[in-house]
Amino acid sequence: MLTGRRFVKVACKDAKIAPMDEMRAREVLTAAGFSGAAELLALGENAVFAAGDLVIKVGRDATGHPELRARAEREVALADWLAASGVPAVRAAERGARLVEGHPVTLWHRLPDAVRPAEPLDLAPLLTLVHALPAPTDFTLPRRELLGGVERWLTLAGDAIDPADADYLRERRDGFAAAAAALVPHLPPGPIHGDALPRNVHVGPDGPVLVDLETFSADLREHDLVVLALSRDRYGLDPAAYDAFTTAYGWDVREWEGCAVLRGARETASCAWVSQHAPANPKALAEFRRRVASLREGDSEVRWYPF
Repeated sequence: MLTGRRFVKVACKDAKIAPMDEMRAREVLTAAGFSGAAELLALGENAVFAAGDLVIKVGRDATGHPELRARAEREVALADWLAASGVPAVRAAERGARLVEGHPVTLWHRLPDAVRPAEPLDLAPLLTLVHALPAPTDFTLPRRELLGGVERWLTLAGDAIDPADADYLRERRDGFAAAAAALVPHLPPGPIHGDALPRNVHVGPDGPVLVDLETFSADLREHDLVVLALSRDRYGLDPAAYDAFTTAYGWDVREWEGCAVLRGARETASCAWVSQHAPANPKALAEFRRRVASLREGDSEVRWYPF
């Protein structure tokens, strides 16, 4: 999110792509020409800094991983495309991504401070605009690979989790991947945000804007709608807030027979994502076990919690 202060999140060690730490990110920041004081806003897939009117995103080392630079380039292209399409979203301050000591670096205009927290209702008109767009012509959007990280996350979990639970999630992954490939959508496929939650909306003085464009994809539009449906059922989203969202959007994805498939795929990915934190975080391990147990028991009403 390209805003003001933000919770600082430390990424887990990745066996394939080097982790980002603040010291290394600041070295890259200095090498990119930003040697003054910069405020760290977030530390995860990217290190995100605020420097005056700019936000600078420092990506992980792309040496040997050209897809990381390509992702950064695509995110900037996406911002330009959304601006040309009239969609309120974060705006790039520089075209393209710099490659600084092997790390992709992108520059963004800093958003004004939020006037209030975003709500599901703020998301509806933004998704309506995005879902009305044809695919971009100057670059290609990837598919939304919900289940693509499952193996990596389970591998990172290692011996901290029960091997039977890992095998169970792999089996679920394979089953839902096949089922998702056979879905007949209700909406015409096309561009989607990919992680359509209120946390990825910033409500400034001029209204709501979309942030965090890295998961933008070209796939079933229903992907964007299942996210909030799952939030209602699993994460305690107020049903009234969900109803306000569906009324504003004009359709409730739960009416679609394919909803259970995309929901199951997302639940599988969410469980596997938690597993990677289990080796160092007992609360994550406990939450992982709770989630897997609820899936095994077929209990769709068990609340899932952050850790």
